[in-house]
Amino acid sequence: MISFSDRSNNIQEYYFSQKLKEVKRMQLEGKPVINMGIGSPDLSPAPSVIKALNDCSVLPDAHGYQSYQGIPELRQAFLKFYANYYQVKDLGIDEVLPLLGSKEGILHISMAFTNPGDSVLLPDPGYPTYTSVSKMLDLTCVPYSLREENGWYPDFEQLELLDLEKVKLMWVNYPHMPTGAKADFSVFQKLVEFAEKHQILLVHDNPYSFILQEKPMSIFQVEGAKEVALELNSLSKTANMAGWRIGAVFGKREFIEVVTRVKSNVDSGMFLGLQRGAIAALELDESWFNALNSEYAQRRVLVWDLAEKLGLSFQKDTSGMFVWAKLNEGRDSKIFVDDLLYKKNLFVTPGDIFGQNGAGWVRFSLCVSQEKIKEAINRI
Repeated sequence: MISFSDRSNNIQEYYFSQKLKEVKRMQLEGKPVINMGIGSPDLSPAPSVIKALNDCSVLPDAHGYQSYQGIPELRQAFLKFYANYYQVKDLGIDEVLPLLGSKEGILHISMAFTNPGDSVLLPDPGYPTYTSVSKMLDLTCVPYSLREENGWYPDFEQLELLDLEKVKLMWVNYPHMPTGAKADFSVFQKLVEFAEKHQILLVHDNPYSFILQEKPMSIFQVEGAKEVALELNSLSKTANMAGWRIGAVFGKREFIEVVTRVKSNVDSGMFLGLQRGAIAALELDESWFNALNSEYAQRRVLVWDLAEKLGLSFQKDTSGMFVWAKLNEGRDSKIFVDDLLYKKNLFVTPGDIFGQNGAGWVRFSLCVSQEKIKEAINRI
């Protein structure tokens, strides 16, 4: 008999991969399911982005293999974007690496900087891929608690009590998914200090910095961060290009070189049309972000209304494209979610999938039209 690897037995199919199949089946059966579970923007990219893709796609030399590092114009566009919006101006052309979505960067970075048996600090609650990738690579997962009473920021006193001897990586993510905790410069400073003290590579995952965050922030705004940190970023949320799979990792040259070694053995570059579209997206001005956030702000008010009608509590001083809401004491997130799905044809995400500290919470996505959110409110 052909056996499966220990690696495949140690991980489960991604929650959304499983649940969205059920949602799709229900919709095909004629049930009017409103999907408020996943953060996939329903709004379109800017017209200039679509035009750049279309114009490039008809060129006869656009369809061959591309550079593993992305075309120089794309890397320059990323650097200019960081200089304009984050005031990070000390990154060079060899200190940014375009990715096929930042999600692949989680795997590439983990492969480049860890060996089996090493330990990784993972936020709880946090993005499930940090954990699943770590398990695939036979790393020891060391969760660190993020709690409501601490603003969903790390408790640095508790971090110091952990066994850090074998820790090689620490994953952080602000604005935070799923809780919506905002990026905070003082927290970034403490994270960099902690990484320096323990010689841990700090990896800041930063896809939500333009969504309902008053001032976009980067870990590289902290002095000395470049010596101990990498930052992932993405056009998925910033420019409504989730399906285009375009992201990048930023950091000092030596770090980017080792990530490139891994990546160059996995894919064969990004289609030129996508790169041209990405350049156009990186050239969008503030009016794009203002319009985007105006829409998300209106949607969020409606989701707050929906959450209140469901008897949930939540914080309003948050950012990102989700509303993180708390159930009454003792209620089970997954049971609540399934009841809502089967009785009201409304899908939201149970907090449990983000870690133990997500138990008793649910997450609503803002990637749903105002009309659909109003319909959900009416159902409740």
